[in-house]
Amino acid sequence: MNLLEMNHIKKSFDGVSVLKDVSLSVKEGQVLSIIGSSGSGKSTLLRCATMLETIDSGEIIYMGEKAAYTDDKGKCVYAPPRELKKIKNYFGLVFQNFNLFPHYSVIKNITDPLINVQKKDKEEAMEIGRKLLEKMGLPDKENAYPFQLSGGQQQRVSIARALALNPAVLFFDEPTSALDPELTGEILKVIKDLAAEKMTMVIVTHEMSFARDVSDYIIFLDKGVIEEEGTPDEVINNPRNERTRAFLSRFEN
Repeated sequence: MNLLEMNHIKKSFDGVSVLKDVSLSVKEGQVLSIIGSSGSGKSTLLRCATMLETIDSGEIIYMGEKAAYTDDKGKCVYAPPRELKKIKNYFGLVFQNFNLFPHYSVIKNITDPLINVQKKDKEEAMEIGRKLLEKMGLPDKENAYPFQLSGGQQQRVSIARALALNPAVLFFDEPTSALDPELTGEILKVIKDLAAEKMTMVIVTHEMSFARDVSDYIIFLDKGVIEEEGTPDEVINNPRNERTRAFLSRFEN
């Protein structure tokens, strides 16, 4: 079953076309990585998928439910607010810059959405939060504040916060780009562990060896179009497209 379908997505900013007819689908348990140069449209695609940006035209479907579609007049229509709110519960998003609330403790950062969005009682929320901190290797940090943590620890807290809402699909927008190289490894390990548990994930990344090792499917985006897509072996080890080869030649695998 496809948990997410994006069909013929187009998006422009100030008349500049950033996404030009992009289509993709994500199956349950699949890890999809999106690679490409800066300015290729990767983060815009992720922001459209998570409704942080509105699309100009196309179709976004989660779990068979239409979040957005293009009507007969060529106008993009989003689902009514109540439906959209429900659909937004199907996914979680981990930002590159953590986006933790600085004045909240670690445990409050994780439990606050559970209590205020999902209306769980505090005891249940705390139990979920503590289990996730244990999973992230941070059981002793629940009362710490973000400024007291390393970048890698902050990113693990933001992953725990996203997982707490039990999403069907978890999005990562360049999850290691704000981290020092030595902290990058710990985040990639967390994502690899989630992949082993068959968590459905869509990852925008510039870590090619990681994308090759963890992904089931890779999309190479270039200037707003999918230039190449396929298995890691096809796209990274044996690219057919000249643009893909030129892009990958900048990385040591």
